[in-house]
Amino acid sequence: MLRVGIAGYGVVGRRRHQVIDQRPDMKVVAVCDQRLPDGDVVEGGIPCFNHYQRLLEQEMDVLLVCLTNDIAAEVTMAGLERGLHVFCEKPPGRDVSDIRKVREVEARHPGLKLKYGFNHRYHESVKEALALVKSGEFGRVLNMRGVYGKSTIIDFRSPDHWRTKRAVAGGGILLDQGIHMVDLIRLFGGEFEDISAIVTNDVWGHDVEDNAYALMRSRDGVVAMLHSSATQWRHRFNLEITLAKGTIILSGILSGSKSYGAETLTVSWAHADDAGDPKEQTTRYNHDPSWSDEIAEFAEAVLRDQPIVNGSSEEALRTMQLVYRIYCADPAWKARWGLSVQ
Repeated sequence: MLRVGIAGYGVVGRRRHQVIDQRPDMKVVAVCDQRLPDGDVVEGGIPCFNHYQRLLEQEMDVLLVCLTNDIAAEVTMAGLERGLHVFCEKPPGRDVSDIRKVREVEARHPGLKLKYGFNHRYHESVKEALALVKSGEFGRVLNMRGVYGKSTIIDFRSPDHWRTKRAVAGGGILLDQGIHMVDLIRLFGGEFEDISAIVTNDVWGHDVEDNAYALMRSRDGVVAMLHSSATQWRHRFNLEITLAKGTIILSGILSGSKSYGAETLTVSWAHADDAGDPKEQTTRYNHDPSWSDEIAEFAEAVLRDQPIVNGSSEEALRTMQLVYRIYCADPAWKARWGLSVQ
């Protein structure tokens, strides 16, 4: 039985708790959140503290970090130093230097597991798309077009939310939501070297971006276009992958808000005689196992001493580096905020 502590008991922390409650090999034994009274209890009589250091004094095996970006790396490192296996939500921090510091601590504790929550990899549509790409049936990836957007950076009723503050968040829509699309583009297209970008905040006026547009080319010649937006009035998730012998389109994503439409995978088989209208098949997914599958993979890695398959610290570093390379590819944005890939 893995004893679990949850640092940060908001929407995500509570959802992780629900998933853990469904497992016979994990049990939440304590939580912390600065908004809750110290010494209080939450569901099931579980003790609650208002500082993560008090949480780390408890007898635990695993720490889940569901905190704001400015403190996520600090608490992750504290958990590792305490001898705990750590699962941390994305992003791993405010910038690349945060994840580099975490990796230095991780290297001193080779027996511990560290995993980051790049949840979209666990959606059924994404897993099946990746299996199709890896099968070789469609040949090599030629290019990708990705759009991931919502109508605001945060709920319009919370204009003073921490996600609108650079000092706390580190970045805006690209770092908060678009990082999922960046991670998937890396998953399907490899590592990208040539990057051009335009990054703006001229709609909402926060000191973080509300739109990021990127054009990228990988080491193997895959070209990817990305638009991460907080002015997408109709919420949208769409990733189109063009291969030598067909097309794979991921559209919609099952989420808590249920505002991104049906989650579908559309596959087209290119043929010399199709006149631009190829055979096409669309699959719709009505179940989201991503949250449970993600925790299951982490638990297996801990209990069986297996490597982290998805969301390793190396993957987190590479994805964060690509996010910041997009930021820095816009000279004006880079200079305005003094950014670097570090």
